[in-house]
Amino acid sequence: MTRVRASIVVAVVLLLGALLGARLWLIHSRPTYPSTSLPAAGVAPEIVAPAATSRHPASLTTVWAHNIRLRKGPVFRIYINWMRGQMLPTSSTLVPSLDEANSFQLFIEKGVIHVNLADFGKYLNSTSPATFPLKNIKVSAAGSQVRLSGILHKLLLPLPVELLCDVAPASEGRTVLHVTKIDVLKLPVKAMLGGMHITVNDVIGKDPIRGIEVAGNDLFFDTTTLLPPPHISGQLTSTTVASPDLVLIFGNSRDDQAHLDQWHNFLRLTGGTVNFGNLTMHPADLTLVDASKDFWFDLDLVHYQTQLLQGFSRITPQSGLEMFMPSLDERHRTKPSPSLDVDWLRNRKEALPSDVPVH
Repeated sequence: MTRVRASIVVAVVLLLGALLGARLWLIHSRPTYPSTSLPAAGVAPEIVAPAATSRHPASLTTVWAHNIRLRKGPVFRIYINWMRGQMLPTSSTLVPSLDEANSFQLFIEKGVIHVNLADFGKYLNSTSPATFPLKNIKVSAAGSQVRLSGILHKLLLPLPVELLCDVAPASEGRTVLHVTKIDVLKLPVKAMLGGMHITVNDVIGKDPIRGIEVAGNDLFFDTTTLLPPPHISGQLTSTTVASPDLVLIFGNSRDDQAHLDQWHNFLRLTGGTVNFGNLTMHPADLTLVDASKDFWFDLDLVHYQTQLLQGFSRITPQSGLEMFMPSLDERHRTKPSPSLDVDWLRNRKEALPSDVPVH
């Protein structure tokens, strides 16, 4: 009997151990689904860099784009000639969503982007704090340099000033303007000024625009802080002034405009998980195509649904989604058909909506 009891005890222990092991395996193998909650206001987002997820490349969404005029907020835009990179979540708990510009960042591995210098000056005027000493800011090209000018409110006398700057890539994806010359222009009261000395710190002031840092004669621009979302980052390898634009090269790419002009205007997202509207694609297979005849695909990701309402969508044989979107130009907009309701569904005699193609 003693031997039988010992065998029973051993069997029970082995059974409990097997059950415990199975329970632990289920806990650790259970899939986790990231929340779509955005970071709290005032909290810096946590950018999930490609290196942190290189062991799971399928979890990243690849971005491929050509000839995109991407609107960043109501008063600024950039021109993406072409790019290839990733759509990175701004937090490990987020799924990138086209409806939440703060939920993702476009990380460029290779690409060419143009920034209109005059547009950049207008944006600085619209975002500078009231205490910022430089008013009526204008940014333009001056040969191979960037010209930054405005009215400097120093003491009680407004001073027209002009800064000539060399531009170059800096660390952490920033751009640096190295000030080579500061001029005080149109000064009929020169004798009153005497030997007044104006420095970069005088121009930028003690309360600079968020995203601009001064170090000696250098102005560092952090676009992920300075500009509105969706933010763009990547290995910036070259900056060139080509009036009226500043050309940014990522990943030692070529700015071959003749080759780029052969491509359609599009934005393509593949792999990973992407939310848009009430839909989630996993893996993502979404292509936004410009249906206009414009040179640039005018795309506003914050209000992309407005464009979709004017466009046409179709499912591909691979269960992907292709969306053909018109320009944002108000002259091209028409009122979309209302959503189908139950009254329409129960009445077979009702015609299909006018914007539905009939085969």
